[in-house]
Amino acid sequence: MSITAVPRGAHLTRRLTQLYAGLALYGASSALLVVAGLGLEPWGVLHQGLAELTGISIGVVSIIIGAIVLLAWIPLRQRPGLGTVSNVFAVGLAMDGTLALVPEVHGLVARAGVMVAGIVLNGVATGLYIAARFGPGPRDGLMTGLHRRTGRSIRFVRTAIEIAVVVTGFALGGSLGAGTVLYALAIGPLAQFFLRFFTITDNGGTTVTARTSGQAILPQ
Repeated sequence: MSITAVPRGAHLTRRLTQLYAGLALYGASSALLVVAGLGLEPWGVLHQGLAELTGISIGVVSIIIGAIVLLAWIPLRQRPGLGTVSNVFAVGLAMDGTLALVPEVHGLVARAGVMVAGIVLNGVATGLYIAARFGPGPRDGLMTGLHRRTGRSIRFVRTAIEIAVVVTGFALGGSLGAGTVLYALAIGPLAQFFLRFFTITDNGGTTVTARTSGQAILPQ
C-alpha cells in the first residue's frame, strides 16, 4: 500500500498544530489534577508547594521553574528547540486558564473521575507534543543532560530528580496522593500509545518515530 506524500507546508503546519495543541492540553490536564485534589504529577507537586509558599499562581510558578531549569541547560550544553521554549510559557498559561474556568468538584467519585480524565488527557498531550518533534521539554532536557554529563542511567537520573522534586514539593505543601501514584504507573503506557497514534509521516512516506531515550518521553 503506497502512502501519499504530504506537501512540506502542510507537514509543518500539522507539526506546529500538534505542538501547541499538546502543550495546551498538557497544561489543562495538569490543572484537572489540581481540581481533583487527589495528588499531582511529580513536578506538579513542587509547583503547587511553591505556589502555596509564595502566593503566586501555580501556572506562573511552572513558567518560572521551567525558565530556571532551561538556564541549567547552559552548563550541560543542551540545545533547546521551539518546543522547549514554547513549553516554558504555554503549559503554565494553559494551566492557569483552565483553573480559572473549571469549577470546584465535590465528592470522591467526581474527584476521582476528574483525576482519571486528567491523567488520560496528559497521555494524549504527551503523544501530541513528542510526535511533533520540536525538542524536549526543559525538565526532560535537564534529565538527559545530566545523564550525559554524569554517565548515570536515564532511569537513575530521572528517578533521583523526581524524588527530589516530590519530597521538596510535599514539604512545601504540594498535593501528594493516589493521583501521584496512578500517574506514575499509567503515564508511560498512555504516552507510548498516543505517541504511536500521533506519529507524523514525512514527505517521503517514511514513518517518523520520536526517539525516547529510556524514559525521557514526557513534555516537562
